[in-house]
Amino acid sequence: MARPNLLKSATAIALVLSFVSITVVSAQNTPPAEERTVKRTTVSDTYRALNLFGDVFEQVRANYVEPVEDRKLVEYALTGMLTNLDPHSSYMNDEETQSMSIQNKGEFGGLGIEVTMENGLVKVVSPIDDTPAARAGVMAGDMIVEINGEQVMGMQLSDAVSKMRGKVGTEIILTIVREEAKEPLKVKLTRDIIQIKSVRYNMEGDDIGYIRITTFNAQTYPGLQKAFEDLQKEAGGKLKGYVLDLRNNPGGLLDQAIAVSDAFLERGEIVSTRGRNPEDLRRDNATPGDLAKGLPVVALINGGSASASEIVAGALQDHKRGIVMGTQSFGKGSVQTLFNVPGGGSIRLTTARYYTPSGTSIQAKGITPDIIVERAKVVAEKENPFGEINEADLRGALKNPDAAADIPTKLPEPGEEPEPVPAADATKAKETPKDPKEAAAQARKEDYQLIRAIDLLQGISLYGRGAQATPAQPTAPVAAPATTLPAGN
Repeated sequence: MARPNLLKSATAIALVLSFVSITVVSAQNTPPAEERTVKRTTVSDTYRALNLFGDVFEQVRANYVEPVEDRKLVEYALTGMLTNLDPHSSYMNDEETQSMSIQNKGEFGGLGIEVTMENGLVKVVSPIDDTPAARAGVMAGDMIVEINGEQVMGMQLSDAVSKMRGKVGTEIILTIVREEAKEPLKVKLTRDIIQIKSVRYNMEGDDIGYIRITTFNAQTYPGLQKAFEDLQKEAGGKLKGYVLDLRNNPGGLLDQAIAVSDAFLERGEIVSTRGRNPEDLRRDNATPGDLAKGLPVVALINGGSASASEIVAGALQDHKRGIVMGTQSFGKGSVQTLFNVPGGGSIRLTTARYYTPSGTSIQAKGITPDIIVERAKVVAEKENPFGEINEADLRGALKNPDAAADIPTKLPEPGEEPEPVPAADATKAKETPKDPKEAAAQARKEDYQLIRAIDLLQGISLYGRGAQATPAQPTAPVAAPATTLPAGN
């Protein structure tokens, strides 16, 4: 009987030492005296809690129906501690840490979907362009309920992700629940190496540059620079503006979001991050140089635009540098920092909230577009009574520090309903080309939000030319498209 007690004591002591080491690391940010007093009065409670952990650890180790490695039990405990803080904090073992590092570099193995956990199920935040998931028709908001016939309910997110990973070329079947579908969908995918080309671009017509950013990784800003160079060269001085497509962009590296914002701005704050202590304040400002050369910009966002993509949209919106169009964004206004853990693995911990240049937090709120444009829908399609799932709907999501009950939910101003999609465009039969480039070109032609963005840029160009005309010239007719602009832009 001496051995279990000894092990329990050793476990508790080890955890106490870990607690002390974390406190020492944070000692440079000395809390106020009243906070230090609270900590001193609760030390005994901390020791009792650690003893409780040791008791539970021993019971599981000794009596669980099957033997489990001690390290696994500790990993499970760490996972539970972090995932219960908020939806974006997590513990990652060595393999998961390496996988995240590869993903941030822009290449990894898998299906090509950004996921989170919601009510015990895996929710798709957004599919990544030109990946098995995107080609199979997986959509933002889909709920994955089974992986190869195995129920997801009860799994940790990391376990579900591990099951979706596998050898390149092997097949996997996902069972998906979609709001508008009458019954669950079974989708067969083939695992592949996901090479994320985070920036894609092309000319729309002869005078509009289209730039799509699918994620923010180490390749994003260099890709954006090349996009500007190639588009300006191809247009031969005829460019009227840019469409910056951030739809279904789940975010990524903060420094890349700052660099992308800086590419459009000459001066001013891009984003500020504020941590737990008042002194943990960081401001990032733009530097001189506008790669878009002052041309008008329309940024497209939707419910799949999260985190870093919201930083870019918020910076362009607050500085009146671009018009934000689409639907309400996801609303992830927090920053995660990766800390390596001695002994293996790492923790991804929410350490700060970020704020747009106007000082607004979008946490659990999102970016509200200047112009609301819903995606094209079949007219007869039944409206989804639940709407899009976003940050505020996630279990344990951080609250918005700026707002209480007045967070805007939907979108148009009173009396300003989104323009309906013509029935002919929404219902006509379409055949998807087999060639990926042709398929992408066709998809853009049928993309109602993109069409509206291009129309707006054309209207701004006409308005600009009309404003320079002499009084004798009929400027009123060509100025009409400007009436779609929101007040103040």
